[in-house]
Amino acid sequence: MAPGSGLLLCAPLALLLLAMAPDSASPAAASEGACLQYTNKTCEECLKNVSCLWCSSNKKCMDYPVKNLFPPRSLCELSSARWGVCWVNFEALIITMSVVGGVILVALCICCYCCCRKKKSKKPDKEDEKAAREREQRRVRQEERRAEMKSRHDEIRKKYGKIHEK
Repeated sequence: MAPGSGLLLCAPLALLLLAMAPDSASPAAASEGACLQYTNKTCEECLKNVSCLWCSSNKKCMDYPVKNLFPPRSLCELSSARWGVCWVNFEALIITMSVVGGVILVALCICCYCCCRKKKSKKPDKEDEKAAREREQRRVRQEERRAEMKSRHDEIRKKYGKIHEK
């Protein structure tokens, strides 16, 4: 895993938590316009404050719009917006998270499919062997009973002279 990729994975969670947090709990609400003082400075200085959003196209530092999950286009383009770290823009973040989520879903589906197939293929083998053994035992017992019945019938026929010898 590349250095700092943990931040890339944690950024959506932090955004979600930030979006769900009440306005009075965020530091930006306490000091309205605190991020504006970093406008025309560097991205790193702006993003030291977690409630700030850096727009690299106009080098503007602004309070993160908490009411929206992603900053509106009128505020800053997604490809220029930075939050948390300067090297990841929102556009790349959305694409990356979509791909990672898709890969995880496909992997889970494949694992479930393989596990189910493995369980299905194991169970019938044992059950089939057991059923085959039981069938064979029944067949052997039936053969024994037939032979026994035939010998009884032959004895009775012999006793009463009903045997037709060829």
